[in-house]
Amino acid sequence: MNTPTANGYLLSKGYSYYVFALLFLLYMFDYIDRLVVVSLFPFLKKDWGLTDTQCGLLVSAVSWSILVFSFPASVVIDRWSRKKSIGAMAVLWSLATAACAFTKSFPQLFLARTAIGIGEAGYAPGGTAMISALFPEKKRSLIVGIWNASIPLGSALGIALGGLIAARYGWRQAFGIVALPGLLIALLFFFVKDYRTVDLVKTGAGGAGEGSQRRMTATEIIRDFLRTPSLILTFFAFAGNTFLTTALMSWLPSYFNRVQGLPPDRASLKSSLIMVMAIVGSPLGGFLADQWLKRKVQARLLFSALSSTLTAVIFISGFYFLEGPAQFYLFLMGGTTAIAFASSAIAVTQDVVHPGLRATAYSLCVIIMHLLGSALGPLVVGLLSDRYGITTALTLLPLSALWAGVLFFIGSFYYEKDLAGVERVTLVVKEA
Repeated sequence: MNTPTANGYLLSKGYSYYVFALLFLLYMFDYIDRLVVVSLFPFLKKDWGLTDTQCGLLVSAVSWSILVFSFPASVVIDRWSRKKSIGAMAVLWSLATAACAFTKSFPQLFLARTAIGIGEAGYAPGGTAMISALFPEKKRSLIVGIWNASIPLGSALGIALGGLIAARYGWRQAFGIVALPGLLIALLFFFVKDYRTVDLVKTGAGGAGEGSQRRMTATEIIRDFLRTPSLILTFFAFAGNTFLTTALMSWLPSYFNRVQGLPPDRASLKSSLIMVMAIVGSPLGGFLADQWLKRKVQARLLFSALSSTLTAVIFISGFYFLEGPAQFYLFLMGGTTAIAFASSAIAVTQDVVHPGLRATAYSLCVIIMHLLGSALGPLVVGLLSDRYGITTALTLLPLSALWAGVLFFIGSFYYEKDLAGVERVTLVVKEA
C-alpha cells in the first residue's frame, strides 16, 4: 500500500510521467480518430453528394454519443477502475474508427462515428481524474495543460493525415490507417497502476476538521454540485469555447478551400498549422495560470476569462477585417490562445469537488460542453454556411468565446469559498 510521496506525487515521479505519457498518446489518437473526417469532407461530398449539414453531422455524431454516455462512464470510472475503463474505451473507439473504412452509405458512416463517441465518452473524465491524483495540486494546471496539448496535436495530425492519405490512397484508407496506433497504446494501459477507489464520505460538518465520517447520499452529491457556482459557471463557459474550437477545426479546411481556392490537401495542412499552435497555448496557459495562482487564489478562472476574450477578438478581427498572410498570422495567434483557457478551467473542475467525484465532475463538464458546444458548433456553422455563406458563418462564431469570458469572470467571485468547502482525502495506490 503506497501513499503520496513527499514531493506530492502519488507514485514515483518517473512512473507518474510514464502513465502520463500513455494518457497523452491516447488523447492524441482520440482526436486523430475524431477529426480525421473533416479533411475527408471534399472526398465524401464528391463520392456521396453530401451537404455541408450532413458533413457537420459526422462531427457532431461523436459529440452526441459522448453527451449521452459520458456520465454513466464516469460513474464506472470513479467507482470501479480508472485503468480498465480507459483501456476498454480506447479499444472501442479505435475499432469503431477502423469500421468507418468499410461503410457504404451516409447512415452507416454516421453510425460508425456514433460508436467512436461511445468509446471516447469517459476518456477525458477518467484521464483528468488520474492526472489529478498522480501529480501535486500546485502543478495541476500545468500538467493538465501539457496533457491537453495532445488535443490540438491530435486534431492537427488527424486533419493533415486525413487529407494527405485520402489524396493518395482514398478516404477509406485514411480511417483504417489512423485507427491502428491507438489500439496498441490502449492495450498497454491495462497494465499500469491505479489508485484505490475513494469512499464517498464527509468528515464532520461541512466536510472540515476532525470528527465522525458519514457516507454521502446521492441527493447530497447533487446538492453539493448545484451549490458550487464556480463549477457550474465553468461548465457553461467551457461550452462556449468548445463551440468555437470544434467548429473551427471542422470548417477551416473548407473555408480555405472555398474562399482562398486551395486544394483540399493544402487547405487541410494550413488549417492544421493553426490548430497545432494550441500545443504551445495549452501548457503555456496552464503555466501562466499556476504562476498567477501563487499571488491570487482566483487566478485559474480569471486567466480563463482573459484568454477567452482575447480569442474572440482575434478571430472576429481575422474573419471580418483581414485576408491573405495577415489573416493567417493572426489565426496562428488565435490557435495559441483558443485552448489556453482549458488547462486552468479543467483544474477548477477538480479543485472544488470531493476527490471521489473528480471523473464525475468533469463528465458533467463534458456533457454540457458537448450539448451546448461541440455538438452544436459544427452543425450550426454548417446551417449558417448553407444559408449565408461560410465567411459570414465563421465571422459570427467567435461571439461564443466572448460569452465564455464573461462566465469565467463571474465564476471567479465564487471560487475561493467553493474551494474552502472541499473534503481533503489521502489517495492510496491499488497494487493489484
